[in-house]
Amino acid sequence: MPDAPQPTSQSTQLPPCPAKKNLEDETDVRRIKEHPCYDQKAQHKFGRIHLPVAPKCNVQCNFCVRKFDCVNESRPGITSAVLTPEEAVDKLREVVAKHPFIKVAGIAGPGDPLANDETFETFRLIKKEFPDMMLCLSTNGLALPQRIAEIKELGVSHLTVTINAVDPEIIAKIYSHIDYNGEIIKGIEAARILHENQMKGLKAAIAENILVKVNTVLIPGINDHHIEEIAKTVSGLGAFIMNVMPLIAQGKFSDITPPTHEERAEIQKLCAPYVKQMRHCRQCRADAYGLLGDDMSLKKPECAIKQLRMKEK
Repeated sequence: MPDAPQPTSQSTQLPPCPAKKNLEDETDVRRIKEHPCYDQKAQHKFGRIHLPVAPKCNVQCNFCVRKFDCVNESRPGITSAVLTPEEAVDKLREVVAKHPFIKVAGIAGPGDPLANDETFETFRLIKKEFPDMMLCLSTNGLALPQRIAEIKELGVSHLTVTINAVDPEIIAKIYSHIDYNGEIIKGIEAARILHENQMKGLKAAIAENILVKVNTVLIPGINDHHIEEIAKTVSGLGAFIMNVMPLIAQGKFSDITPPTHEERAEIQKLCAPYVKQMRHCRQCRADAYGLLGDDMSLKKPECAIKQLRMKEK
């Protein structure tokens, strides 16, 4: 896969991306070609399953509202139920038997996977029963430096880190607080800790040859002027691909008008010279499975059953 064109300006020239240097390797090619988020063509042939085993979160984003209910919507943080690791593997076994095009098992919440030990137990069980399944997880990056050794040991091949700013002053506007080593921290101190851990974690993951995708939520009036700087920074560290996601206006940011498709496209155009852009994201639920454009978790009968079970507990 050809690298994105590099800017010619001396002031913005960046070093080669370490994550792109081994793409002739057969394993690396498969990791890209069979993951629907990393290759746009793969979304029509290969599927993924998100296993919702991670309810706890260690940050509070101002745009995040997590409800474990069953509504006909697709957004991060939504799931119809939280599964145990054993239930998650049962679900994976059932789905793969019916849909062998599922090549990726991921954990994306509904909280932060690295704040939940169940994430690692689930991956251990999957690795034992499905050794060829690619493993993927998403995180805000706060706990990434502390847990990178476990991630590597389990054979996680794909990692998504949500980085909404690289300037602590802007980060402080996006997050209400972090829960770090059991302490609730707010303001600029929390922002600095989150930023430092995201950068350390990103470097460590790429050093372990893990393919990294960076998610960035485009928040008009907050970070829209800053996203190009994020692209420069993560490209220099070796991120493989960047996903600029439009704000879903809720929580403390419910009064912010989400960006238009044209505004998002313009930001992607600015970022493209630095890092490959993902333009086919569906902002998936924490329990999504199937092809990106055909989320089977939204099928009505299954949702109704899950909702009933949640009420019984």
